[in-house]
Amino acid sequence: MKSFALLFLVVICGMGGLGQKLKPKKRSNGEEINFRTKTKDVCTMSISGDEEMKLRIECKSQGMSYWCEFAGKPSVCRAFRKNPKIYWNQIAMELRKLPHACESTQVLKTTMCQKAPTEALMKQIATGMEPEDLANQEKSVQKTSTSMRGAGRSSVKKIGKPPMLPLIKPTQHGQGSENETEAMKLAREHCWESLHGFCSYIIGIFRG
Repeated sequence: MKSFALLFLVVICGMGGLGQKLKPKKRSNGEEINFRTKTKDVCTMSISGDEEMKLRIECKSQGMSYWCEFAGKPSVCRAFRKNPKIYWNQIAMELRKLPHACESTQVLKTTMCQKAPTEALMKQIATGMEPEDLANQEKSVQKTSTSMRGAGRSSVKKIGKPPMLPLIKPTQHGQGSENETEAMKLAREHCWESLHGFCSYIIGIFRG
């Protein structure tokens, strides 16, 4: 009976150890950590990636906003694999001691991975700064330019085609009209009234 009981305990312990090995690793992907720098800059630290991880820090300070990004493979550090949350909390603690979270931090180091390979270090790959209201300024500039274009279009009057003036034909005082007048005068003088047209026609032929 004693041997059976000992065998039963060994089996139970073995199953417990197997269950611990099958537990999924703790992940920090997508996690965000908020903190303040030594000069009270309000910052957010966001984590992404799996084997090669990226860390983005965004801060706001006195009407300005700045950001920086880091990349590295902290997963090669055994301590990180055991508890990545402690690793990122240690980085946030170091950033809290700085007046500016991005200017003097080319490499992020932690005490738990001091002996890890250099590829485990998070190294700065990008940084930037801009006013907080830069987006609002750009929108206002776009609206102003649009309104000025509209005003310019309304101020330009459409010029239509000039009105067509009627053509006035000059009165022709030719030789033919003079002949007709003279022929009519002679017809009135020498012909009966009913024959004025016929006489003027005949006289016009002889005169013309």
